[in-house]
Amino acid sequence: MRRLSSGISALALLVGLGSTAMAEDVTAWRLFVSDHAKPVVHVIDAVDGDTLARFDIKGPASLYRSDSGEAVYAVQGDADVVTTIRTGIAFQDHGDHADIDIEDAALAGAEIAGDYPVHFVGHDGHWAAFFDKEGLARVFEEHEALEGHASFREVNSGAPHHGVVVPYGNFDLVSEPHPQDPSNLPIGIKTFDRDGNSVGDLAECPDLHGEATSGNQLAFACATGLLVVTPGPGGAPSIEHIAYSPALPEGKSTTLTGGRGLQYFLGNYGPSAVVLIDPSEEEAFRLVELPTRRVTFAVDPIRARFAYIFTEDGQLHQLDVIAGEVSKSLALTDPYSMDGHWSDPRPRVAVAGDHIVVTDPLAGKLLLVDAASFKKDGEIAVEGTPFNIVAVGGTGTAHEGHEHGDEAHDHGHDHDSQIYKGYFEDAQIAARALSDWEGDWQSVYPYLQDGTLDPVMEHKAESGEQTAEEYRAYYEIGYRTNVERITIEGDTVTFYEDGKPLAARYASDGYEVLTYAKGNRGVRFIFKKSAGEDAAPQFIQFSDHAIAPQDAGHYHLYWGDDRAALLEEVTHWPTYYPSSLGAGEIVDEMIAH
Repeated sequence: MRRLSSGISALALLVGLGSTAMAEDVTAWRLFVSDHAKPVVHVIDAVDGDTLARFDIKGPASLYRSDSGEAVYAVQGDADVVTTIRTGIAFQDHGDHADIDIEDAALAGAEIAGDYPVHFVGHDGHWAAFFDKEGLARVFEEHEALEGHASFREVNSGAPHHGVVVPYGNFDLVSEPHPQDPSNLPIGIKTFDRDGNSVGDLAECPDLHGEATSGNQLAFACATGLLVVTPGPGGAPSIEHIAYSPALPEGKSTTLTGGRGLQYFLGNYGPSAVVLIDPSEEEAFRLVELPTRRVTFAVDPIRARFAYIFTEDGQLHQLDVIAGEVSKSLALTDPYSMDGHWSDPRPRVAVAGDHIVVTDPLAGKLLLVDAASFKKDGEIAVEGTPFNIVAVGGTGTAHEGHEHGDEAHDHGHDHDSQIYKGYFEDAQIAARALSDWEGDWQSVYPYLQDGTLDPVMEHKAESGEQTAEEYRAYYEIGYRTNVERITIEGDTVTFYEDGKPLAARYASDGYEVLTYAKGNRGVRFIFKKSAGEDAAPQFIQFSDHAIAPQDAGHYHLYWGDDRAALLEEVTHWPTYYPSSLGAGEIVDEMIAH
């Protein structure tokens, strides 16, 4: 008997779509700037230069932004505290579009206190602040910090030292202090499970200092090369040492940053060079010499091919990471000598949309460089000595009111907005009937294959981080399915593959609440086969942003014979729109949302 196959099963990430009022694309970028000497963080609109807020904190801060962009953390080493700031910009990725929610930036109220926080590392929505003088990290979840909670768990490294802890799924990667003198740099990484049990042997990494993530790879810098961490069996970290090439001059990396869009690492190497590192290549290290001593560097999260390096002669350099060479240079400030104390005020770099933003601390300015022309494109005055900087923002669809069937969903309303983002109480969940998805539905996969959706991909590329072709490749995986049509009537679901129907009856089998890597949650509504053809799947599972009864306008569906296995599917999302919509209407819907 023919067995129904999705081609690839689905991950449901999208909200059900009815009609939407007052939807428009909105671009918002905010700069968070700390002062070199004062306990203050300024929030500046990167689009028009206006100061949006000033937050008084407890000490001068290094700033870190979360991957979601919803949080910025002010790590105040001398004041012994980490402060959480809500950026006020949040995106909801619905596969074929992203919605943007914009609110005022605010202090979240969550602070993590301890003796001298220095290394601050995030991974999959969990953050670890390592307190050097205590030798332990306090690990917390981003969504709790944004809600104002300060709950955390502690991970003890064994001795006070200049160390680091990285939360890694159900494990922790913990720096090992130098056995003779903990004031020296760590000697490697140990892996522990959540019960504090050691897993495997010490991964040796002498003079460990510097950590970064790129794609699914995590790296630590050592005197001998890099430790590269990737997911292993059961989610346990697999650690490999990659030695420096003998062709490199004497030196080492002590600071790393990870590429976005392209998987690579960029590290310092000696005073006047950087090194590009691709662990997948046989020759993993490429040295790039600079005209003078390096001050700072940053990758471009939007234009994945480029990174930027500021040197002490006041020049900003564009680094082509594919070619492995400096492609453009721009004289931008007066010289900032690297002589003197390591912590003296010197420029820092961030990327905000179409601009590279460089702090000019001694001039009290932010300098804007057009990313396309690589020419200066303005400046913003900031009081004091603007030093560390991070940028948060992008382009998304803003909804004044988002309706699902007869029930309006206003993202401006705090209650509904929190549910929409995946933050809700269990008591708010209510069972849903199959009638919420009743109708005649068509797969959008054929429209992707024949080029109908090309305008959607081009539209996304205009404000996104990838090219239209890269987006198309992404959705090729996500939308792929052999089931071109689904009809739902009463308790009967009929799947059409190559025009041939396969029908079965389904009854509710409850729902499951899933917690995603970011810390937010979703509800999977599950139906089990009660009668029908043998080849029809035993289970079907719907997921959208709704957690209570309401009609869906489009959806994603998981199906198969293993209920638990379906709950683990996080890779693909076959998408269905009403069959009454024409190709052009679907394109319009996707671009509008």
